[in-house]
Amino acid sequence: MKRVPAIIVQLVHMQGPLKGEIQEFTESAISIGRKRSCHVCFPAKLTIISREHASIIREGNRFKLIDHSVNGTLVNGKPVKEVYLKDGDVIDFARGGPKVSFLTQVGEGEVEIAVSKPPLQPKGRGSSGPELRSTTEQDAPVEPAERVAVRPASPPSPPEQVEKVEVAVSQVQAPIVIQYGPTLQSFKQVPVTIGKNPSSDFVLDHPAIMDRHMQIFFHQNEYWVKDLTGQNLISLNQKPVDLQAPLAADDELALSPRGPFFRFLGGGRLAEIEKFPPEEFTDPGNDIHRDRAPHGEIPKEKSPKGPMSILKKILDR
Repeated sequence: MKRVPAIIVQLVHMQGPLKGEIQEFTESAISIGRKRSCHVCFPAKLTIISREHASIIREGNRFKLIDHSVNGTLVNGKPVKEVYLKDGDVIDFARGGPKVSFLTQVGEGEVEIAVSKPPLQPKGRGSSGPELRSTTEQDAPVEPAERVAVRPASPPSPPEQVEKVEVAVSQVQAPIVIQYGPTLQSFKQVPVTIGKNPSSDFVLDHPAIMDRHMQIFFHQNEYWVKDLTGQNLISLNQKPVDLQAPLAADDELALSPRGPFFRFLGGGRLAEIEKFPPEEFTDPGNDIHRDRAPHGEIPKEKSPKGPMSILKKILDR
């Protein structure tokens, strides 16, 4: 066994049945397939995916993707059998199948890994076959790290306590990775400007986005966002951003009340999340305002059951 720094592997699902999910793993071997024991388990009916489709194996501080499938695995559009992954790589499990982006983050403490062979068998029980261990523990939600409060405990008085000094934005060599829908773009330096205008660093085509909408920059070992709209459209954890605000891991960022919505994964990684805006649905035909149903569906209207409806049924006969 060898002690190495803890590294968290994050798989951001960009396409497929798990689209929008972000899975985190600290294991030295991550299995992917339709088999129920796989760490990344796709539905059994998704037959384009093999039961044991691929695995990601940690080797020191690097991670190797190994393909075991019939339909193949692609990295950045190229078929592979074995390849070392790097942050921002896009993995397709079979051509036209589920797609994820690969990211890593250094965690706290150290972990032990086997030098020659990663531990794939369950603890406390012998096994002679290649069966991977159950993912009961891995399926449990990962508790986010406890945050350090950045505001004073006592409520600040608006005139004196609210900080109005603007942080200077300067060009810094700091990586940033942005995932929006099928688009995954990485930058080696900041600031990065996001907007609808083609001259923006990251062009985001969304009806609520302005030409120059937001800027991401780096200041005192923290990533910051800056609202360029002049209308306080951007919010961080449901609170409007007052011109600028620092980002912390797992922060939820809304670029407008109507979206798009992102989650900051830490380490300069911003991933889109699916979330309905907090507004009512309008039926243009009947001009009826109703709350949005789960998954964006329009709730069905209840048919009347009074005396008039009974009389109508009789007349229809």
